[in-house]
Amino acid sequence: MVRLACLLLASVPALAAEPAFLENDRIRIGVDLESGGSIFHFSEKPDGPNLLNHADRGRFIQQSYYGKPDGSKWVEKPWCWNPVQGGDYKGKPARVVEKKQTDDSLYVKSVPVNWAGGEDVEECRMEEWIFLDGPIATIRFRFVYKGEAIHPPKHQELPAVFVDSTLADLVYYKGDQPWTGAALTMDRPGWPNEPREANEEWAAWVGPDGRGIGVYFPGNPQLTTYRHPGKTGPKGGGCSYFAPVRTMQIKPGFEHDYTIHLTIGTAAEIRQRFGELRKAGD
Repeated sequence: MVRLACLLLASVPALAAEPAFLENDRIRIGVDLESGGSIFHFSEKPDGPNLLNHADRGRFIQQSYYGKPDGSKWVEKPWCWNPVQGGDYKGKPARVVEKKQTDDSLYVKSVPVNWAGGEDVEECRMEEWIFLDGPIATIRFRFVYKGEAIHPPKHQELPAVFVDSTLADLVYYKGDQPWTGAALTMDRPGWPNEPREANEEWAAWVGPDGRGIGVYFPGNPQLTTYRHPGKTGPKGGGCSYFAPVRTMQIKPGFEHDYTIHLTIGTAAEIRQRFGELRKAGD
């Protein structure tokens, strides 16, 4: 039986700060501490470009959850309860309430903002742990809900992933023989959202040179994806997006904890690294 939580999490002030970075001799990752600690930077050392898009508070690698209609509107579109790690669509930032960093790890806790409504979602906390190992960044996400409302089952983004639109081609495996070396699929999603089956539980956005960013999301083979036209670059209006999705119901006592992995390379390199992680049980 789910335990009812009758009290909201205590309200605490934000911790204002410059972005925080973690790096080794292969990769560099950065979080925006004025956007709930959302991941806005991922690059290859020594001087590779940032492959992520962070044109607004919704475009990061970040947590996002959905619930019941709440009367809010995203511009003119009726929306729902939607706590987002980065902030709201008008630009209001989510606040970081705790941050810890060592030479090889980074931890952030934040209070999300309702995407269309704009209020701090005080009954929720989002946590994030980041570790680096060679060319791979491992990110653990945790969402805690202490509210009393019972929300309907919804597809949840686990997590949302926004990258530079110059990485236009989506690479993944959709067949029925995963991890056997069978041929990968490459296609170019359109607008708006389109579903995909990523049966090796990873996908990558790659550019014209065949290199790009891969994300391994164990346990979630279903994807939603699109490409939005517009200017390229980390703050450009164009972007390439996907999110592993799973239907879950947020209700009193709900908590969700999951881990993803990021790397940069060719599709073959990305597949090999993630295959090694899988064999190691990560």
